[in-house]
Amino acid sequence: MFESLRRVMVRGTVIGATLALALSSVTAAQDDEKILVGLVVKDLDNAFFVKMIEGAQAKADELGNIEVQALSGEDSADNEGQVVAIENLIAAGAKGLLLTASDSKGIVPTVEKAKEADMLVIALDTQLDPPDAAQATFATDNRLAGELIGKWAAGHLGEDAVANAKIAAINDSTLQTSVDVQRNQGFMDGFGVDIMDEAVWGDETDPRIVGQDVSNGTQELGRTAMENLLAAHPDITVLHTINEPTANGAYLAIEAAGLQDQITIVSVDGSCAGVKDVADGKVGATAMQFPLLMASLGVEAVAQFAADGTLPQPTEGLDFYNTGVALITDQPVAGLESYDTAWGLENCWGELPAE
Repeated sequence: MFESLRRVMVRGTVIGATLALALSSVTAAQDDEKILVGLVVKDLDNAFFVKMIEGAQAKADELGNIEVQALSGEDSADNEGQVVAIENLIAAGAKGLLLTASDSKGIVPTVEKAKEADMLVIALDTQLDPPDAAQATFATDNRLAGELIGKWAAGHLGEDAVANAKIAAINDSTLQTSVDVQRNQGFMDGFGVDIMDEAVWGDETDPRIVGQDVSNGTQELGRTAMENLLAAHPDITVLHTINEPTANGAYLAIEAAGLQDQITIVSVDGSCAGVKDVADGKVGATAMQFPLLMASLGVEAVAQFAADGTLPQPTEGLDFYNTGVALITDQPVAGLESYDTAWGLENCWGELPAE
């Protein structure tokens, strides 16, 4: 997978000069003592986080001196469950915490306790609020991911359709987490909406925005949210979704209403199932991210920190280490670099759905 990614990185859409962190090499310990690394994600069933766990375990197996424990709350909005998970890791003497926060602000007091216990805290995918609450962040540029799909939607629809658009969005939750806000605000900006407070979704005054809802990142609630949006606004023409399970659920509601030809869906993830939805015409475009890489680099960074105290460094010009993003569509827009679904299926993560 990553060999093909290396080849396209020089072309500019996939951000980052290399797949290797600027860390010195880490070798396995000579004794049997293992370094405990906690990987606390939002959901143990979502394919995105499953791929993170795979990446963390693969790197741990490679290094030989790392033990990974993967934990989560009950769902993507369960901050308290993540608090308990982190407290258990502190008690177990973990040296590192890799965290995809359900509540990027609400989890910070517990993160501070982890740092006081001499743990290296690395945010994965979702920046904390404030970002420097974590000692490092390995993530997709979620603002850019949203901007890419927003620009694609605007270019695909054309000036008249954009001017008369009826915009809807299905976000993750009402917690206003950083990843949720960044994708939403990136999409709005890319589509040509004047955003207000960039740290908040839902405060825009553009009359083209007819409604926003939340899904907790799930297919089931994505469908429910879309049903509710369509009940109030059957004239929706473009839909931004927080992730591809949400997009798939929304499509089911759109299909049931017979509005497939009216509504253009865009999303973020890059899962194999999501890319297949793009190939099948259910979703117009998605922005691919690379969760296996995030977790793999996180484990490597904890091992280096345990060895000599080295802290990972961000990508130049950013306050996080950028693990890349690529626009996937079979309907390219002039002036906007993208990759087709054949490339997407070669580089996606997760399993394809059964036919």
